[in-house]
Amino acid sequence: MSDSPDNPDTPPWADDGPERQQEEAKPSAAELEAAGQNSMFGDAAPMPEPEPVAETVLESNPAAPTTPPTAAPKAADPAQPYRVLARKYRPQTFSQLIGQEPMVRTLGNAIERDRLAHAFLMTGVRGVGKTSTARLIAKALNCIGPDGQGGPTIDPCGQCEPCTAIAEGRHIDVIEMDAASHTGIDDIREIIEAVRYATVSARFKIYIIDEVHMLSKAAFNGLLKTLEEPPEHVKFLFATTEVEKLPVTVLSRTQRFDLRRIPADLLHKHFAYICAEEGVGAEDEALAMIAAAAEGSVRDGLSILDQAIAHADMDGNDAETMVRAAKVRDMLGLADRGAQRRLFQYLLEGEPQKLLDAIADQYALGVEPLALIRSLMEFTHRVAVGQIGEVDAPSEEERTAIGEWAERLSAGQVHRLWQLLLKGHDEVKTAPDPLVSAQMALLRVLHAADMPDPGKLAKQLKDAAMSGAAATGTTGGATGGGAPSAALAWGDLVDRIENSGAPGSLSFAGLLKAQIRVISLVPGRLEYTQPHGYDDDIAKQVRQGLQEIIGGRWEVVRSNGEGAPTFYEAAEAVKKAEAERIRNHPLVAATFDAFPDAQMVESTEPARGTEDWSRRA
Repeated sequence: MSDSPDNPDTPPWADDGPERQQEEAKPSAAELEAAGQNSMFGDAAPMPEPEPVAETVLESNPAAPTTPPTAAPKAADPAQPYRVLARKYRPQTFSQLIGQEPMVRTLGNAIERDRLAHAFLMTGVRGVGKTSTARLIAKALNCIGPDGQGGPTIDPCGQCEPCTAIAEGRHIDVIEMDAASHTGIDDIREIIEAVRYATVSARFKIYIIDEVHMLSKAAFNGLLKTLEEPPEHVKFLFATTEVEKLPVTVLSRTQRFDLRRIPADLLHKHFAYICAEEGVGAEDEALAMIAAAAEGSVRDGLSILDQAIAHADMDGNDAETMVRAAKVRDMLGLADRGAQRRLFQYLLEGEPQKLLDAIADQYALGVEPLALIRSLMEFTHRVAVGQIGEVDAPSEEERTAIGEWAERLSAGQVHRLWQLLLKGHDEVKTAPDPLVSAQMALLRVLHAADMPDPGKLAKQLKDAAMSGAAATGTTGGATGGGAPSAALAWGDLVDRIENSGAPGSLSFAGLLKAQIRVISLVPGRLEYTQPHGYDDDIAKQVRQGLQEIIGGRWEVVRSNGEGAPTFYEAAEAVKKAEAERIRNHPLVAATFDAFPDAQMVESTEPARGTEDWSRRA
C-alpha cells in the first residue's frame, strides 16, 4: 500500500495486492501460541457438536404444530452493564418529566412565542429533575426534527442528530460543567473565551453548569458581564440545590424555575409503571412506603426501589420478582403498621407493661428507637388530619383505626400528644442510649395522657375555688344562713367593683378580697367577719366604698360568726389542693420513694418568650 496516484479511483486501504494477501495469509499471534501449546501437550480434544434436536423433531413429524415455547424472562444482555433505574428512566421528553407541569407550560409558551431567555436557573431539592430539565431544554432548542427542517419545540423528536447526540452526552455544542469540581476563575475564563465562537453544528451553543452555587466569588464576578449580554447563539442553563448561596447579581440575570417536590401519590404511580416495565410485581403498600421514604425526590425513590427489587423474593415457577411490604419495611427499618397502631393504643389506654414489651419487640426486629418515635408522630399527624377531613392511609384497616381515634380524641389531646412525641424525638436523637430514652419518653407520654389540658385545668381550678367557698359558707350557714348564694353574689359584687374603673376601685377590691369573710349578703346589707390577724375596723371604709361605687344606702356589720373564706384564702386552698394532687401522682410518689429527702420546689423563673404569668405548684 502506497500513496502513489497510479490508481486514483481506488482508496489506498482498498488495495488487495499480493503483498496485502501475503500479509493476511500469515498466522496470527494466537494461532502461533496455540500451535506451540499443541506441539508440547498434544492436540486438545475436539468439542462435541450439539445434536440438532429441534430439527430432528420437525423432520420426523412435519405435521406437528409449530407452537413457540413459553417465553422465558428476558435476560439482561451480558455485554451491557446494568444501569440503575434512576439512569435508565431519566426523562427524555418533557412529557416524561413528572410533577413539573407549570414549568413545562411556561417553557412551551416561551418557545412558541419566541420569547426565550438567554439564561435559565433550575432550583429545587435533590432528585426532582434539575439537570434532566436542563438537558431537555438543550434538546428542545436544538431539535431539527426527523426531516431536518424543524425549529425549537417543547416536544423534541428524539430522532434527529442533535437530539440523539445530546441524549448520549456527546454533542460538541452542548457543554456540561460540574461547578463542584470546576470552581475557579480559570474555568470561567475558558467559557468566556469560547462563547465568542459560533456553533459547530447546532442552533445554539448551550452551557449547562450543575451545582452552580459552588463557584467561587471571583468566578461569579467574572461571569457576570457575559451572563448579562451573551452572544445570540449562546444559552446558559444553571442547576442548584442551594439557590440562597447565589449572588443576587446572578439571580437578576437569569429566569428562575423552582422545581417542586413530587407528591407521594404521583411517585406511587410512577414506581408502579416502572415495576411493570421491569416485569416486577409490587404490593401497593410497599410502593407507598417507598414513595413516602423518597420525600418528594424521584431519584431517591428509584434508588430505594432498585434496592427493594434486589431485596425482593423470587416466587412461582417463572421466578417472578415480588416486592413485598414486609421486605421493604425491614429494609428501611420502619415500624410495622400493626405494631404502630398497638403502640398508639397502649399509650392512650395507659398500659405501661404492654408498651415496654411492644418497644422491645420492635427493637428486636431491628427497628431503631428514633424510627419508632417517628412512626408514632406520623400516626398522630394522620389522626389530626383525619379530624379535619378525609383520612389518608394506604390500607382500609388503617383508615378505620385512624377514623376511630380521630373521633375519640379531642383536638387538644392530639396536639399535646404531638408536642410530647416531638420532645421525645429530640431526646432520643441526642441520648447516649436511644432505647432507654425512647422508653422513658413514651412512658412520660403514657402518664400524661390522663392529665387535663390547660383549658380544662383552669376550669377545674375555678370550679374548685367556687365549690370550696360554697362548702365553707355552708358550714357557717347554721348561724348566718344563705351563705352559698351569698358567696356567689359576693364574687359578682367584687368583680363589678374591680371592673368599674372608678378611682381607687382596684385597691378597694383588693381590700375586700383580703379581709372580708362574708356571713350574709343581701341588697343594701353586708354582714362579715375578718380573718385572724386583721383587727382594724373597716366597716366604715367598706360602707363608703359600696355607696360610692355600687350606689344606694348600705349597712355594713362586723360579726363574730364563721363566714366564707376570703378570695385569697380560697385561692390558697386551691393551690394546696393542687400541690397535694401533684404530690400523690404516681410518678411524683415514686420519686419521693426513691429520694425520701426530696422536696417539691415551686419554680419562680418565668417561661422564656412569655410574660411573667402567675406562679402555681
